[in-house]
Amino acid sequence: MAVSLKRDRFPGHDARDAIASAARTIQLEAQGLRALEAALDTELLDSFAEAIRLIRSCRGRVIVTGMGKSGHIGMKVAGTLSSTGTPASFVHPSEASHGDLGMITRDDVILAFSWSGETVELGNLVSYSRRFAVPLIAVTSNSDSTLAKAAEVVLALPHSKEACPHGLAPTTSTTMQLALGDCLAIALLESKGFTARDFQVLHPGGQLGARLKFVGDLMHKGDRLPLTAGDVPMAEAIVVMTEKALGCLGVVDENGRLAGIITDGDLRRHMGNGLLSRRTGEIMTAAPKTVSPDLLASAALEIINSSSITALFVVEDGRPVGIIHIHDLLRAGVA
Repeated sequence: MAVSLKRDRFPGHDARDAIASAARTIQLEAQGLRALEAALDTELLDSFAEAIRLIRSCRGRVIVTGMGKSGHIGMKVAGTLSSTGTPASFVHPSEASHGDLGMITRDDVILAFSWSGETVELGNLVSYSRRFAVPLIAVTSNSDSTLAKAAEVVLALPHSKEACPHGLAPTTSTTMQLALGDCLAIALLESKGFTARDFQVLHPGGQLGARLKFVGDLMHKGDRLPLTAGDVPMAEAIVVMTEKALGCLGVVDENGRLAGIITDGDLRRHMGNGLLSRRTGEIMTAAPKTVSPDLLASAALEIINSSSITALFVVEDGRPVGIIHIHDLLRAGVA
């Protein structure tokens, strides 16, 4: 039988109470993040830099581990590291004690999350890391804990009040752990020069994969380009424009550089003024917006939308090498 959560089942609590509770939660977690930010500039400064150095020099993977809520955070951190160019795997502490220790090699680095630093289930994994000299980075709030004393590097999180009114449910603490994991991942990403194109290689699927495509992957090129010179009669130019069916025509100068663009809108605006006898250079809009082939497709879509246009010429050294139409972006799932 389903439980009905009607308001009258909770006398004295209305929407304002719920919103006030939510605001307190955000405030307390924000306080934790501010404390972490301050710590990164003081007591965490050297240890964070050492953790980055240790992971950068690792020839294997980052083995992320943690129990309970810290374990859930660890799984997310492992995913973020892997997706940003730092190979990582999550190993559950309990499963490690039943054979999964074999997943860890001497070339790896262990990143262990434990707020108390006394998580019993981490014992065998920590012992294994000491026995086989696998570097250990501890993320804990207790720098005097068993975990911290065993680690080469201790990332000591500042103490902050949990959002839970009883101080029991991990809330602020897990927010801080997650933020520190993101800090590690992004610092490593930047230190390696990990690019959007590298990111695309690891995210080929779904809408994210579509948004990580580049203009050069989607553009029309070669014979598909609607191009003409600047002194061509409009009667001829319109034929080219119609054949290519992209709603515009690029006008190039004698050096092959894009000088202007003629759109369907330009044709409508000049209709009835002897349009067919005029020259392309007279009708074109000079210095049109252009993009490069290595621009993200999502950025090209933003330019198209903000400029209220339907297509962009793609240029290299001023010369048109392609054209990207809004329909190409929509078909690829970039929107």
